[in-house]
Amino acid sequence: MAISSENTQKNHKEAGYRWREKAEHLASSLPPLLAQADRVAHTVIQGMHGRRRTGVGEAFWQFRHYQPGDMSNRIDWRKSARSDTLLIRENEWEAANTVWLWCDRSASMGFQSSLATSTKADRAILLTLALSVLLVRGGERIGVLDQDLPPATGQRAIRRLATLLLNNEGVEDPSLLSLPPRSEMPRFSTAVFFSDFLEPVEQLVERLSILATPDVSGHLVQILDPAEETLPYFGRTEFSGMEDDTRLTVGKAQSLAGEFADRMAEHRARIADIATRLGWTYSLHRTDETAQSALLKLYGLLGDYTALRNVLGSGAAHISTTADGQ
Repeated sequence: MAISSENTQKNHKEAGYRWREKAEHLASSLPPLLAQADRVAHTVIQGMHGRRRTGVGEAFWQFRHYQPGDMSNRIDWRKSARSDTLLIRENEWEAANTVWLWCDRSASMGFQSSLATSTKADRAILLTLALSVLLVRGGERIGVLDQDLPPATGQRAIRRLATLLLNNEGVEDPSLLSLPPRSEMPRFSTAVFFSDFLEPVEQLVERLSILATPDVSGHLVQILDPAEETLPYFGRTEFSGMEDDTRLTVGKAQSLAGEFADRMAEHRARIADIATRLGWTYSLHRTDETAQSALLKLYGLLGDYTALRNVLGSGAAHISTTADGQ
């Protein structure tokens, strides 16, 4: 019994050392990661205007011409007196939105070829944090979809998000990390998902059908390594799975490039089609491109979403697939 007790104490002590080492590593990773995310966000801020839109608020936004149906009490008579037309004074929408973020942390996201500047996981985490910086600066709340935590704003929310993204502890089944969780989102909120979306399309359809409702906007950001689109390998090549023990040896890898590219293009098209049927948006980002380019495009989509919903209609949140995926 004494030996058992000593072994137990030793195991607890070793576990404590491991947790301390992990915590210190996590803490040391946060400042440079957050600094990089802040730089990416700052670059995007310099290149575009804010996500301003008309609505209920006290801050003045713009004047526009009077249109039939406008209330007379919205006319700015002083400004109109200096013009040849009646002018409506519009204020800026000030209600904070909640943006729910999800980042794929499965093993496949760790892939990086010689053509890329980072792993897919590193780029997904960077984009998630950089977007959160922009959102918080715009007064929005951010939430993490697979965490039982209320949405928050401010620098504390960003640091909390960074800690969660760098730490996979507590995940019961790592294979579940490759798909968004089965979570309900409040009405009038926004979801942004970063993933390579290389799981079978049917699984993604099943999961998004649960998440998507007519009152929730969504954006799918597919992150791929350039080698995953072109298969730039020659001669005898062994391919191994990153999430299982699958191995495939090919004598002439270049002979597969054409068919592989076609199947990947078809897969991307099906992901984009899912987003369209939901009334969501889709964008592709490759890890040989700059993070700023992806963030600028995504932030623009977030701002344009209201106009998109008006075009698609509120009944767009329904998807289905047939046997051929069409």
